[in-house]
Parts: sequence; C-alpha cells; structure tokens
Amino acid sequence: MPKNILVIGGTRFFGKLLVQRLVRAGHHVTIATRGYAPDPFGQRIARVRVDRRNEHAMRAAFAGMKFDIVYDQMCYSPLDAAISSRVFGGNVGRYVMASTVDVYRALEPQSQAFDEASLHVDAQPIDTTYPWHDPARAIDSYVAGKIQAEAYLYRAGSMPVASARLAHVLGGPDDFTGRLAHYVDLVRQGAALPYSSAKGRTSFLEAREAADFLVWTGAQDFTGPVNAAADGALSAYELHGRVAAALGAPARTRKVAAGTPSPFDLVTPLMLDTARARALGYRFSHLDDWIDSAIRQHDLAYV
Repeated sequence: MPKNILVIGGTRFFGKLLVQRLVRAGHHVTIATRGYAPDPFGQRIARVRVDRRNEHAMRAAFAGMKFDIVYDQMCYSPLDAAISSRVFGGNVGRYVMASTVDVYRALEPQSQAFDEASLHVDAQPIDTTYPWHDPARAIDSYVAGKIQAEAYLYRAGSMPVASARLAHVLGGPDDFTGRLAHYVDLVRQGAALPYSSAKGRTSFLEAREAADFLVWTGAQDFTGPVNAAADGALSAYELHGRVAAALGAPARTRKVAAGTPSPFDLVTPLMLDTARARALGYRFSHLDDWIDSAIRQHDLAYV
C-alpha cells in the first residue's frame, strides 16, 4: 500500500538510493533540503525547501502535514532531534534516523562486535547549550552529536523512533566521502599505505544495501536502535590489500605510530553485531559479495 513518506536529505550517496527505492515501490515521496543540490527525480517526487536546523522554518514548512514515515538523513545533534520531535511529534507514524557505527567510539574498546545494548543511549547526557551547529566543530562533535540525537529522540517519546546504526558505507559513483577512493589512489600511484594496526577491523555496508536496509526499517514496527553491517570486517591494512589484489597491483605499506593516518585506520576493532536485525528478519550480504566490485567502480573513476 503506498505511503506518504518524507526524506530529510536524500540528494546524494545512499540517501539518493533510498529515494529511488521508495519511488519505485510506488510511495508518495517528499524530500526536504535547502535546495542547493540537484536531484534526478523530476516530477516523481515533491520537494520542500527548508533549513532543517531552523525550527521556525520547519514548523512553517510542515504545518498541517502528516507522514507515514519520516527518514531523517540529516539529524546530527540533540538540537536537530529536538526540532524533529517538536515538528513531527503526533504527525508521523514512524521516524527513522540514520545513525552510525561511530556512536560506539564513545565506549571502551572491545575485541568482540558491539551490540545495540552496549551503548546505554537512554542514560546519555544531553547538552543543548553546546554550539552543535558551528561548522568549525562539525568533525569534533560528530560522535557526541549522533549519540545525543538518539538520546533526545528516545527520551522525548513524541513518536515511534528507530535509529539505524549503519556501518561505514562504501560503493557507488556517488560516494562523496573519498574514503575508498583514497585506497584506490594509493595503489594506482604506487604509494605506501601508512597504517597503525593491521588488526583494527571495522564493519562496512554497501551503499545499495544501506538504502535497502533503511527501506526495510521503515516498513517494520520495531523501535530502538538497530545495527546494520555486512557480514565480515576489514582493517585499513586489509582493505588496502584487498584493493591491491582487485586491481592486480602490489600492496605497499608502512607501519606508523597510532593517529588514524588513513580512513578506517583503527588501533582497536570497531565492529557491529547485527543479531537484532537478523532476529527481526533482515539478512545482510557478506563483504566478499560486493567489495571487489566497489573497488573497481572507484578505479574507473580514477582512470
């Protein structure tokens, strides 16, 4: 049955793939953005131009509107979460926040994968006085902002909320992060990978599956956080080796002191336990199913 769905964001990377899937499924989709980035959807969607960080503008933009599902790709702080809670509370059947594996960085490192209960989000302090919207603090505040955004949404209790804690998303020509491209570039240039640990494995998710998982999450009725990751994990060292093997080139490396010299370079593991998603009925791919293809896509972009 077609649903009335709002996607906050949705003009790039896996957000764009999410909108594509929703449109193809026959849903009525509205995207809310500041209107700076173009999208390829033409007349198939509706658009609302609004700054999601401006509560007055958000209230005006969505006054009298109700949605079956809201997907929030742009919730980065408790201030953003507070706006969503006040604007959409009572007017949405389900709210899905795109969260991240990085929320577990706030915890003590562990060798086993983190499950959702590892982070007691309900017990997290919430600081609404911090300058969350200061662009100069965006990187430093990212982890705390995502944690506190989740905490605010669950504590407010104004709508049914699920937070999808996505592993590091890779793949596709719209990957603007440059993280996988970093390894392709190193290999093609014959440069050595600086790395601090060969054992600091982390979890990944292919961009199309990230979109698939969000669509699936929106169609369910569970609430609370849920981890999303492909089976298998790689360290930066192993990912670099995988890139070199896929491209038929030598893997040159150089061990250095700790300090995240490359994307995903971790001293200790940061992996996701996806047992909850599996118990709810979702089956993830294995990293081996798609990583080489993702690498070759970035190699084509390099060429």
